[in-house]
This record gives sequence, structure tokens and C-alpha cells, in this order.
Amino acid sequence: MRRRWLLWGSLLSVVVLLLGAGGWVVYQNEYDLKEERVTITGGKQPLHGVLARPTGGRTPAGLVVFVHGDGPTNATHDTFYRPIWEAIAKAGYASLSWDKPGVDGAPGNWLDQSIQDRADETVAAIDWAKRQPGIDPARIGLWGASQAGWVMPKAARQSPDVRFVIAVAPALNWLQQGRYNLLAELRKKRATPAETEAAIARSDRTLAALRAGRTFEQYRDGGGDVDGLTPQRWDFNRRNHTSDATDDLAALRVPVLLLLGGRDINVDSDDTEAGYRRILTAPGQLRVKRYPDATHNIVPESVEDSELQSTLLAIAAPRSLFSPGYLDEHRSFLTSLGQR
Repeated sequence: MRRRWLLWGSLLSVVVLLLGAGGWVVYQNEYDLKEERVTITGGKQPLHGVLARPTGGRTPAGLVVFVHGDGPTNATHDTFYRPIWEAIAKAGYASLSWDKPGVDGAPGNWLDQSIQDRADETVAAIDWAKRQPGIDPARIGLWGASQAGWVMPKAARQSPDVRFVIAVAPALNWLQQGRYNLLAELRKKRATPAETEAAIARSDRTLAALRAGRTFEQYRDGGGDVDGLTPQRWDFNRRNHTSDATDDLAALRVPVLLLLGGRDINVDSDDTEAGYRRILTAPGQLRVKRYPDATHNIVPESVEDSELQSTLLAIAAPRSLFSPGYLDEHRSFLTSLGQR
């Protein structure tokens, strides 16, 4: 009888622990936000979006318009954005984001877009958002990561409504970024000199074909390496590979927060910081924050390199995915804007 009670007691303890863990996960995935699905009109095609508002405090709220990086990203970036939205909400700002065209049933195809198309899309979203109730049209800015570094300066140059920019791991020049990424990945996997030389040669052949305006079929039939490459992706690269943010950045007259990772193998953080400092020279215009152990996503390298650790954090403690201080920096920067 005593053994039976011990068994039942052990089982009960396990159940209590599981229920407690489940409650913790639910708690960690609840955010102090009011999210609503919206349809953003006024551009080339309707955009399926999410408007995440602060739950209390100052009204009307300012607005941060999110501009995605590369790839088929949905409005929440598979929930990755929500901790950032919450930090932004604490500073009295709403967040607006949308599914890229063709993602999750949205009309269009993001691979058909140019960087200019993406900038036009962003300006249309701003024009739509500033007419929404509860949004302060005098406090609208942009947040964007990676490829958005070419989109946001164009959009800000087109729209006088853009009052600030938050740039996460952007690059200045598409081709330089691509070469840096190639070499960094080769170093990380400890490629041999012969493997490195072969990879550079393949990259050079690809760039020559892009510069010559060759179609996917011409490149493939000429012996080009098309492993993992689709005709649509080839056309996207051909359309955008000459992108450079220098001239558009030089036209910026608004505060900029630049967030960089010290372990970024996608973008050369040193080159980006040097370029931004060279271009954005107005007193107090540029604020730079670096996270020495962070990757391209401003996640600690040890976390990103561990599938188990990153998965557990994403489920049980999503705010802890990011490098320490990253979320607070958003709130601090946005709060400082009101003191200018």
C-alpha cells in the first residue's frame, strides 16, 4: 500500500510540474499588445497585415512600420517580431507589418519585386496607416532588417512622413555583402583553400551572368551552377543585384538607430558601421549599438548554433532569444525621440 501511495505521489508531482511548465509557456507567449488583422490598401495590391497597438498609455500612438529582410516572411515573422513589438509598445508606439506578397495566401509574389517596388509598397502602407484612428501621423518611422537596408532609405526619401529609422544588420552594397557572406560561410565551415577558390570562381561566373543580363535558362545552359536556384529567384537577383544604399542614405535627415551583431556572417558589421558614420554626419543623427556575440538576427551565436537551445527558447522564453539589451534599446531610442 505504501509503495502504491509513493507511486501516486510521484505521478502527481510529474503532473504538477508539467502543468506548471505549460502555464509558464503560455505566460511567456502572451504579450502586452492588441493585435488586429488588417488589409492595407493603396498600393499595387492589397497587403495582408497585422497592426499591434499598445494596450494602454499615451494615445494616439506613434507607429513603427516593419520592413522585412529577404525570404518569404509573414507578418509576425513566425512570431519572431512579437517581443520587439512589445518593447516598441512600451515606448508608446504601435507596429504595422504584413505578409510578403504570395506568403500565407497574400496576393502577388515577392520574388517579382524590385527594391523600388518594396519601397513603394512601404510608402503605401505609411499612407494607409496615418489615416487610421489612434495613430499619430507625426510619429511614424521604419524598422527593417538585412535586405530592408536598401528599402528603408528609398522609402524615407519618398515619404516626408518617415520621422526615424531603425536599421538592424543592413548592408550598403548588395555585391559586397554577397562576397562577404560567401567568404564568412567558407571560413565558418573551415573550407580548404581549394574549396574556397572554387566557390569564388562559381560566384564570379554568376555575377558575370547577372551583369550581362542573362536569363536563368541562358545561365543554366551555359554551365552555370543552378543548384538550389529557381528561375524566379534568378530574376529577383538580376533585378536587384546592383542595389546600393549610399545615395539614399545621404538624403536622410531623420534620426537613425543602427543595430549590429559582432558575429554576423551575412553582413560585414564593420563595413556597415563605417559607411553609416561616414554618410550620416548630422549631430546626433546616428545612434549605433553593437552586440559583440550576436549573429545577423541579433541572437547570441551560441543560441543560434544550437537547434535545441533556440527551439526551447522560442517556445518557453521567446524574449530571451535576443541578445541582452536588444529589446530595451528599441524602447530607449523611441523614448528619446520625444525628448528631441
